[in-house]
Amino acid sequence: MRNTASREQADPVSWTEMVCARQRISPWVKKTPLVRSAALSRLTGASVYLKLETVHATGAFKLRGAANCILSLTEEQRARGVVTVSTGNHGRAVAYIAGRLNVPAVICMSELVPENKLEAVRAAGAEVRIAGSSQDEAMLEAERLVRENGMTLIHPFDDPAIIAGQGTIGAELLEDLERVDAVLAGLSGGGLLSGIAVAVKSRQPDARIIGLSPERGPAMYESIKAGRPVAVAEEATIADSLGGGIGLDNRYTFDLVRKYVDDYILLDDVQIADGIRHLYYHERLVAEGAGAVGVAALLAGTVGGLRGNIVCVISGNNIDMGEFTRLVTDDEQGN
Repeated sequence: MRNTASREQADPVSWTEMVCARQRISPWVKKTPLVRSAALSRLTGASVYLKLETVHATGAFKLRGAANCILSLTEEQRARGVVTVSTGNHGRAVAYIAGRLNVPAVICMSELVPENKLEAVRAAGAEVRIAGSSQDEAMLEAERLVRENGMTLIHPFDDPAIIAGQGTIGAELLEDLERVDAVLAGLSGGGLLSGIAVAVKSRQPDARIIGLSPERGPAMYESIKAGRPVAVAEEATIADSLGGGIGLDNRYTFDLVRKYVDDYILLDDVQIADGIRHLYYHERLVAEGAGAVGVAALLAGTVGGLRGNIVCVISGNNIDMGEFTRLVTDDEQGN
């Protein structure tokens, strides 16, 4: 699906705000490596690069937005504590930053979140609350804590401070590459992709931004098709970090994604698993399903006409290692 939306409306985040975000989060979030993939470059005939967000202390890009948002709070807000809803990586990032700033944190999560991600959040010192069978249901509990306890909501994606934090990835890409021709990244709530898109297109407007979602429960994809935020049933998928809705009252990311993202691609779990295996066997990287979708799309041939410098954002490595072992072992056995 190709985007044809108008680009005239003013954006809630800007290049200047992303530059400020980089400065604000620099004590906590270091610039991540950009490495060229010889195997994928041969396959595509382009120069394919992997942006390794897996090297963060929490194993995923979410540390950027969480740090920018929490560090932007007043002392009074920090004292009352923060709450968020998460499919795993955002909650872990919020717990990590809050713990180091001595800010009380509650992470609301659904029953679909894998156990390894629940334990990682608890290990970071935050309280975990399981609420319902979807991210939307978990959000209801987070909103209750805001309303009744005066806590500050650290939204997982629909907040300008979160978007600006994730957009620092785009700023780093522009530093490392003279030309960015296309960026492939996971699309769920849209914080990652809209942040990168605003950053890259502010300097290189003709760069292609491609959003990749699992076939199971692609809420932003269905919302873009409908022309408005819609509710989509959340389903289990190997790319669990890309689950959840975008919120019927979405204020920022829906419009930014519709404005800046050029193509939308759906992948099934078999294709995503192929991406995970490729990263392990050919790039010596461990990635979760959401982190492998860009590579999966290139392997499956679902993205056409890519030339020049292509970036796949390897957004995280927080996969259950038992599941990861089964995936790569199945490949060895030819299953």
